[in-house]
Amino acid sequence: MVTIKDIARRAGVSFSTVSKALQNSPLVRPSTKQRVLAIAKEMGYEPNLAARSLVSRKTGAIGAVWPSIERGALSALLTELHGRLESEGWTMLLSMSRPETAIQTFRRFRLDAVLMFGDRDLDEARIAEIRRLQIPVLVYGAAGRAPFSTVDVNRGNAVRLAIDHLAELGHRQIAYIGEPRTPDPLQTVKIDAFFGEMARRGLPCGGESVVPLDGLDFHDGYWAARSLLQRDDPPTAVVTGGIDLTRGLLRAVRDLGRSVPDDLSVVSYDNLPQMEDLEVPMTAVGAPVSEIAAAIARTIRELVGGPDTIRTVYLEPELIVRKSTAKAGRAR
Repeated sequence: MVTIKDIARRAGVSFSTVSKALQNSPLVRPSTKQRVLAIAKEMGYEPNLAARSLVSRKTGAIGAVWPSIERGALSALLTELHGRLESEGWTMLLSMSRPETAIQTFRRFRLDAVLMFGDRDLDEARIAEIRRLQIPVLVYGAAGRAPFSTVDVNRGNAVRLAIDHLAELGHRQIAYIGEPRTPDPLQTVKIDAFFGEMARRGLPCGGESVVPLDGLDFHDGYWAARSLLQRDDPPTAVVTGGIDLTRGLLRAVRDLGRSVPDDLSVVSYDNLPQMEDLEVPMTAVGAPVSEIAAAIARTIRELVGGPDTIRTVYLEPELIVRKSTAKAGRAR
């Protein structure tokens, strides 16, 4: 096994210089750092997290409790976050176990912090169990609900931006796709904002405006859109709760011989680069995924440095207008 000492001998520098270079320390000159990293890669060096923790009491590794392999937005976020952390010298490990089980595993590896996702409520027993493990925890998407540090997007404002945009285009019959039958706290915030903003604008917003779903995947968006468009008085515009639902909606519109935006204007939650590449470039609301990843990485660094402090970071959404929205009555 290649060690730091082997790299130091090959590079002609000290053991401590190699250690600092591998941790992306600003105390090492860029030219020396690049040479050390190139030699380490050439020699097939693999960092020993346990050994690193003995020296610095930090492993440079973060654990993420993966909530679902099927959610496109979370995949995009974790990919962005992993790249950002890696560029800063961190390692990210993933677990699909229950939160308390995953954190126990991460603690055995002496990871520096854990990232969780707030799409499910934790009861008091689970919260107490996690706290007993004494490892810094950051939750994405649970501001105001989780007793841990959080990073979240103002989801309510995102939905309000979507409705304001559609209302300004003259739409009155607006529906929302994104209410799972099993409560999801992240969607509840959006639905409450939908009803509130529709009422504030004097737009019709009965229970039929929101379609109950079995989940938040492609097929859920597909069947919800079909049911909406086959009504006697279908909506002229829809706000969706995420990119997977939006993909399903677009397929349903196409299968029914309709078009976006001529027959239906669509605004999707999830401000992802992929929205530009859908079959109809999608008008979207939310915080950019790069901004979310940057805020999570920054907060994790702060938690590792001061684990006893609770931090709450709110990101404001933005509206990106593309070709999926148009004035009401365009095809009528």
